[in-house]
Amino acid sequence: MAEGLRGRRCLVTGAAAGIGRRIAARLASEGMQATLLDIDPAVEDVARSMSASSIVADLADVSETRGVLAEDGRHGPYWLVVNNAGVFSKTPLLETTLEEWDRVQRVNARSMVVVMQELVPAMISAGAGGRVVNVASMAAKLGTPGEAAYAASKAAVVALSRIAAMEFGPHGVTVNAVCPGYVLTEMGAAARTGEQVAAWTAKSPLGRLGDPGDVASAVAFLASDDGSYMTGQAINVTGGMCMW
Repeated sequence: MAEGLRGRRCLVTGAAAGIGRRIAARLASEGMQATLLDIDPAVEDVARSMSASSIVADLADVSETRGVLAEDGRHGPYWLVVNNAGVFSKTPLLETTLEEWDRVQRVNARSMVVVMQELVPAMISAGAGGRVVNVASMAAKLGTPGEAAYAASKAAVVALSRIAAMEFGPHGVTVNAVCPGYVLTEMGAAARTGEQVAAWTAKSPLGRLGDPGDVASAVAFLASDDGSYMTGQAINVTGGMCMW
């Protein structure tokens, strides 16, 4: 069990499915008072299955995001915020429209700015410190052709996390990014083939792809007392596919 989490509030965005859902389940199992946020109304049923709270909101809509988080703030500050919500895009750079580019940046990077601006001040005011974990991607370090928009957005997450760590650290709030490698979830399913899955598997010295639980374990560690001296890091959860 991760020490220091029981009874504390946490928010996980993009928690209706995939990695976000597994992160939320892990944190709830550690005794945290979890709130799951997603654009998909299915998040309400997912949250009920964990005895957690839920918020349905579109993080690409700044006004809506600020409104729902301000309303939720009446329940008190969060100890942990996990910015996981994201969208995948795979289009050759010369064919990428600015609309596609902007959508990916709004959801994957800008939404994290908005969420931190809304929630971190209450963390600081509470005076008990806190944690922010931003989910980036191995693509931030080792993007592949067709991933210009996605890789750029995830590289922005890594840089954003580093600067936030510098600014929030004096208040006892740590900020880290986790960079998952190839984790088979619903995201990107339409863009991958069996041959690609086999090729990705071969890249790991461990001989397997990631599981959402691998990412959830990294998040739980960073949120725990054991992770209290780690901040400004971009932690690879890649099975050795990326080692820097």
